[in-house]
Amino acid sequence: MAIKCTAPLDFLRPSAWALEPEETTFANYGWSNKDMDPVPPRLRTWTAWNYVTYWVSDATNIAIWELAGSMLAIGLSWRQALPCIAVGYVVISVVMVMTGTIGARLHVAFPVLNRSSFGFWFSYFTVFSRVILAMFWFSIQTYSGSQAVYQMLKAIWPSIARLPNHLPASANITSSGLLCYLLYWIIQFPFMLLSPHNIRWLFLVKGIVVPITWLAMVIWAFVRVPPSTGLFTQHATISGSQLSWTWLSAVNSALGIYATLSVNIPDFTRYARNEQAQLVQPLVIPIVFTLCSFAGIAVTSAGIQLYGEVLWDPLLLIDRWDNRAAAFFASLVFVIATIGTNISANSISAGNDMTVLLPKYINIRRGQIICAVIGGWALCPWEILASAQGFLSFMNGYTIFLGPFAGIMITDFWLLHKGHVDVPAMYDPYGRYRYAYGFNWRAVLAILVTVGPTMPGLINSINPAVHIGNAIHLFDIAWMYGFVVASVVYYITSVAFPARETYVEKLISADDPSAPMGAPYGGAGGGGASPVTSTTDAEKTRDVQVMVKTE
Repeated sequence: MAIKCTAPLDFLRPSAWALEPEETTFANYGWSNKDMDPVPPRLRTWTAWNYVTYWVSDATNIAIWELAGSMLAIGLSWRQALPCIAVGYVVISVVMVMTGTIGARLHVAFPVLNRSSFGFWFSYFTVFSRVILAMFWFSIQTYSGSQAVYQMLKAIWPSIARLPNHLPASANITSSGLLCYLLYWIIQFPFMLLSPHNIRWLFLVKGIVVPITWLAMVIWAFVRVPPSTGLFTQHATISGSQLSWTWLSAVNSALGIYATLSVNIPDFTRYARNEQAQLVQPLVIPIVFTLCSFAGIAVTSAGIQLYGEVLWDPLLLIDRWDNRAAAFFASLVFVIATIGTNISANSISAGNDMTVLLPKYINIRRGQIICAVIGGWALCPWEILASAQGFLSFMNGYTIFLGPFAGIMITDFWLLHKGHVDVPAMYDPYGRYRYAYGFNWRAVLAILVTVGPTMPGLINSINPAVHIGNAIHLFDIAWMYGFVVASVVYYITSVAFPARETYVEKLISADDPSAPMGAPYGGAGGGGASPVTSTTDAEKTRDVQVMVKTE
């Protein structure tokens, strides 16, 4: 991975940045690198305990707190908000384990395995979408972390609030804000240099210290405002059909907040020691996420009584505290919480996806560095948050694509191919997963059918002046609608017009002794490869092609 420079300006040449060749299964043919290859057995180190701490870590982040607290702001009572949160996380946990099992079984990342359902080239649409989302949300999460740093510094150095501002108002950020942003970015950066199978120790630390602090904040809330006079007396401010649609929209929000990770969870489950290690997810996710959401609801409710405002952002609540020591340690914990979430949900995901876009030059670590530079600085999150609320609505609304993505992946692997896929062929642009010129038209159709009806709602969320009538309600349940309809459309078209060349009699994994050292097929465009009628024939074909390539 070192950069070779024999002359002063050699580093400007693309060849100087090319990754050094690795003794890997698929990298020698230019469509993979060490990080894209199936995870070797020695690196399959994640146990069930690691996935428990991973999800406890991910549940304790500002977004989960804010989502729960904001439900009070839109008119739901805690009795209505908590069940809808639980329903959302139960559903997403089932989806998570179904896509996660694919990664644990095949030991490949999301950008590679989705080629089997979308087609080799159309899969790049899903990958590029994920890269864009990851970098923007990395940017915004970094800004949130910088606000926690500000609260830390304010607790130990109150005069930072009076620090002279040398930036114009048009900058949309103050000098102190920019200083805190730089500090947080520097603190966060070293964690992006850790390999994915080692980052689990960060999740362990976060999974211990953050829940303890959140529990302390709940106790503080109940001491200051007893539930009998605060939380338990809070009632819904809406009713009728408005209440019903608001409740469904809240469920969709709970689903949507982890819609991206439900698609690319194989990026983490591929490091599982075995399939069973990640099966704890449907048990852990609903419990810890609902409990963490309750913390957000309870503290937000207390804040209403104490400060007369719905302070669903915990950092705004901390800003009101007089106890500087408590404010410092609580803010420190939110710094840790934001780092863990940003690395797991955005940085590593972007790094994984970028390896597929340029495998000759980008591995996961380089991808994370690119994400840190572009997402951290080029996108200027303070500009996004200050002047482009419509753009944020667009980024939230972009999850209309993620429901169909997950539905197609699950339907293809579990219902159509029944787990019998060809891992080596996922690395071959001319192999069995080429479909029609690299596009699986069934997946294209499923996405068009689902995204089209929800697009007016997305437009309305960006520009409320565009009136769309009751069509807005479909957008309120966009993830659920997209997942179900895309799954049905994809299944029906795949059964009616089967891509026979993609079917094999049993799973052909990278661990099989007969798996080739590179692209296994040379099928013609449009799914021209002949269907494999027996595993024995497939193995014979591979052996012959490996011999030819070796010669």
